Order: sequence, then C-alpha cells, then structure tokens
Amino acid sequence: MEKIRREDMLELTRRMTLKRNCFDRIAGAYIDEEGFVDGTFNKHFQRLTAKEQQVNLDIAKTIPFSDTNVQLREYVFEEAGRKQGSIWQFLMALKESGLKNDALLDVFYEEFGGRYRIDGSYGIYFFHGSYDVPLKASDKESLWESEEVFQFLICAVCPVSGDYEPRKPERGFLFPAFKDRSGDINRIDIFRKDGKIPHAESVEEILFSCE
Repeated sequence: MEKIRREDMLELTRRMTLKRNCFDRIAGAYIDEEGFVDGTFNKHFQRLTAKEQQVNLDIAKTIPFSDTNVQLREYVFEEAGRKQGSIWQFLMALKESGLKNDALLDVFYEEFGGRYRIDGSYGIYFFHGSYDVPLKASDKESLWESEEVFQFLICAVCPVSGDYEPRKPERGFLFPAFKDRSGDINRIDIFRKDGKIPHAESVEEILFSCE
C-alpha cells in the first residue's frame, strides 16, 4: 500500500468550489434495498442549479478531503490486474468516455448493486473532472503554465433518504490517483468512512467488499 500526500489532495479540493469548479459531468444511480437499480441520471455539471452544484461538490470533495492514509488509502494495480476485462481497464474506459457512455455506467451500477449492500437505499455518484496542473517555480509559487491536464473520476456511495436525498459518503474512490502533483493510472485512492480496509488480494475485492 502506497502513501498519499495530503498536499496533493488539498490541491485538488481547491478546484471543487462554485467559482473554481473542475467538474464537467455528473452521473449516477439509485440502488434499492435489494441491490437493484431504481433510477439513473447523467448530466452536464454546469446545467445544475447553483444549489445542486454545491450539494454535489460537497459530496465529491469528501473523498479527497478525507483523513489521508486512514479513510483514504492508495492501492496499486499490479500488472496482472491491468489485463483485458479487468476493473482497471473498465475504469480507464469510463474516464476516457468522460462519463458519456451510459452502457459502461450501467454495467458498474449492476455489478456494484449486486455485491454491495447496506441497510436501506443508496446512491452512486460519479464525477468527471479535469485539472490543469500548473508548473511550480523553485520557490513553490505557481507559474500559471499548465504542466499536465489531469483527467479523473471521483465516485461516492451515499445512503439516501426521502426523495433520494444523499447523506455523507460512506465509500468511494479517486481514479487515477493524484500523486506528486501528477496523475498515475496504475494507482487508485479508495475511501471508506470508517477507515477500515478489509484484507483482500485485489483492488476489485477492496472496491466491492462490504466488510
């Protein structure tokens, strides 16, 4: 297990405000008590109302802003875990589609709903974002020139109540990992609210485990 730099996560969350929003799309699904999809959505983020944007920004930034290396931990996709049909390949396809491929998203919702259960209904919220990572001078001041465009996904799993009102995320991830101010497609940062990560042999097991 790799260590996450708190500074990297704070740099990302500073781009998750109404004035400095890095997200262009939000998609998700509501899963009922039996694990079945009860509805989906897929929208351009800027077409949400300001209130809706703020609610969803608060959900998204919970993942990188969580307790680093306790609630949010980094894992490596080993070479064997990056083969054809792997969860890594699936997440890469989701990222590259910019969340515009509903068929891919439906596969994730059904797979997750079939394996992850809590007491009650929950929502799966996906965010696609882009961050122009500025160059840093030797004195650590920004030079305002883009060093890299970091495109990423944030997924948050939230219990819902009433008319699909989300509560605080309990599970989630950031992919690719943002490491040393750069994207690393061979790593993923996985969030669990309780900070307990089960013993598992693969990233897929950790992502889908209910333990």
